[in-house]
Amino acid sequence: MSVGTQAKTPGFDPDTLREKYRVERDKRIRPDGNDQYVEVTGDFSHYVDDPYAGEDRERAPVQSEVEVVIIGGGFGGMLAAARLKEAGISDMILIEKGAGFGGTWYWNRYPGASCDIEAYVYLPMLEETGFIPRQKYTNAGETLEYCEVLASKYELHQNALFQTQVQNVAWDEGLCRWRVMTQRGDEIRARFVIHSNGPLNRPKLPGIPGIDLFRGHTFHTSRWDYDYTGGDAFGGLEKLADKRVAIIGTGATAVQCVPHLAQGARALYVFQRTPSSIDVRNNRPTDPNWISTQDPGWQARRRTNFESLMSGVPVKEDLVGDGWTEAFRDLFGRLREQTPPRWRLALWALQGLFSSRRRERGMKQYLIERAMVYLNLPQKMEMADFEKMEKVRTRADSLVDDPSVAESLKPYYRQFCKRPCFHDEYLQTFNRDNVTLVDTQGQGVEAFTEKGVVYGGREYEVDCIIFATGFEVGTDYSRRSGYGIVGVDGLTVSEKWQDGMATFHGLHARGFPNSFFFGPIQSGFTATFTYALDENAIQTAYILEQLNKRGIKRVEASAAAEAAWVEKVIKKARLTEGFQKSCTPGYYNNEGHVQFKPQNTFYGGGPIEFFKLMEKWRAKNRLEGLELQR
Repeated sequence: MSVGTQAKTPGFDPDTLREKYRVERDKRIRPDGNDQYVEVTGDFSHYVDDPYAGEDRERAPVQSEVEVVIIGGGFGGMLAAARLKEAGISDMILIEKGAGFGGTWYWNRYPGASCDIEAYVYLPMLEETGFIPRQKYTNAGETLEYCEVLASKYELHQNALFQTQVQNVAWDEGLCRWRVMTQRGDEIRARFVIHSNGPLNRPKLPGIPGIDLFRGHTFHTSRWDYDYTGGDAFGGLEKLADKRVAIIGTGATAVQCVPHLAQGARALYVFQRTPSSIDVRNNRPTDPNWISTQDPGWQARRRTNFESLMSGVPVKEDLVGDGWTEAFRDLFGRLREQTPPRWRLALWALQGLFSSRRRERGMKQYLIERAMVYLNLPQKMEMADFEKMEKVRTRADSLVDDPSVAESLKPYYRQFCKRPCFHDEYLQTFNRDNVTLVDTQGQGVEAFTEKGVVYGGREYEVDCIIFATGFEVGTDYSRRSGYGIVGVDGLTVSEKWQDGMATFHGLHARGFPNSFFFGPIQSGFTATFTYALDENAIQTAYILEQLNKRGIKRVEASAAAEAAWVEKVIKKARLTEGFQKSCTPGYYNNEGHVQFKPQNTFYGGGPIEFFKLMEKWRAKNRLEGLELQR
């Protein structure tokens, strides 16, 4: 009996779906890629002003010398500080441009803001802090609350400089120190610098003609103007009762705030280029009996289980059991049912159940390779994805009254081409009389005028335009971070990476000694980005602890190690190249320009493989690939 004989016949034609996906993708590919967005400087700089800080906190400039400077007060910076303190390193300064901790959660306080990954996986170090999330999916308020819990646990406030923007970071070879300068006149000399700016920190605006002509009110969702809208993060936008509002974009942020805008505004126009995948959210309170029965190490096991499923790595059990994991959970369940006894050992190898002892690793790899071929896993994963997305599209039909609007809201792409969304009110919002979906068929808005927004030759007159257009991802590093970095012999990070990223483990860059870059490029990218940040923090803390034990004052990636890692990243990128090319444009696939500098990508072997590589690297305790100077 072959593996596929018991497979359920799908209620769709895969070839037809593949063609539909291709047509929808091609509509949206633009030759300008990331250049389609306007940089928020000059006349647009007000879009990055801080509406939450209140009065500026005056202080004298800081002139000091410390062990570590951490740039960024989001989860990445906080985790770096926490893991360093656990390693006995406490001489540090953490610099944050906002008025408090939180990073993306400090800035994103729009109505309905919440996390789309369950809190038990997303919020890091829950066991260390003893914090119990109140619900499966935490909202922005609770996440900010948790940031304060984490900061208090590790006494981070005493190390922080808030409302402080780094302007320049320069290496001084004579001192073997970094000079960190800020807009407040600070000059801090540090042995090490950790760049944890976050990949989603700088708002982007669409480069649409006339964007500077509109005379009404505008703001970006990451700088929500509650003075104009009224209400708070839970809605109640009563000041919009007489206002006509346009929102540009229908990604994860818009999905969460559109229902609240619809309830508050006299009229709401939602301008869509690509529909999001909207699945069931089904949030619920944390069961105290469940959380109290978890064994030590439960969170590490849970997040590893989640990311394994997200990477297509079979597991014995789906511990999370939500819309993210459904497609793979169902797929691997069917594989277990359909696999004949003689092939179950191969399936066990895929599931990681086979022993990892040295003498059995060769057999394990052989079984995995054979299982991939015999079980035809890539094709089965595609079919499982088709089934999942058909459910998502059917949901739009069942919840939206107007069939043409329902069709416009259907996503025709693979589930993880774009970040999937989970919401129980968004689709129904388009049944309201005061809400109009303007489906631009992948082309986007044509122009802005003094009075409103133009698409299809029609001007939509509005009082307010809200940009739910996301953040810069694929642009120049210094542009995204907001400061310059000058390394050895005057080499800037922009010059270093002008022909493509070059790092060692995504963390080190030759020419920038004693530096650590926290970002997903050339390292493990996860849907639960806090997981990747924590792994970066663990790796960095280990390295700094070892350097101090060995009396090392300067560390830098070797040229050979960096070149080998770049080559490996490019090779691994080919594993996902076909998938990325098939996807509708977005920040996951460099706006559809997949062939553009293939080293500017995540580690193609997946996050779990990458994290295990780092764990093995640490276990050797040799700091391989790093040049060390006493």
